[in-house]
Amino acid sequence: MEKEQSINNPCSMNTLQKIIGGKWKIIILWLLSSGTRRFGELNREIDDITQAMLTKQLRELEADGLVERHVYPEVPPKVEYSLTKLGEKFIPILSGLYNWSEENLELRN
Repeated sequence: MEKEQSINNPCSMNTLQKIIGGKWKIIILWLLSSGTRRFGELNREIDDITQAMLTKQLRELEADGLVERHVYPEVPPKVEYSLTKLGEKFIPILSGLYNWSEENLELRN
């Protein structure tokens, strides 16, 4: 029997907040939703993120099972990031967030 959804029991939402709560995680997931990216591509596409912060956020998303890292054995090392099956299940939610923001939020500096 499925657990009844209740706003009085926010445990699942707390867990979700911990997983995607980093400042850059939603943007990283959004970029990866359109396909595999190399580290440098992500770094260029995300304004104002440092390499250290991008590394940290990617490692956390990898640890939480949303992103996978593939290292190719070549010199210099080639590293690519993509969504896992679990991460792909999050795409409809990201699309909903994107659509809501386009309809309801003004761009702010």
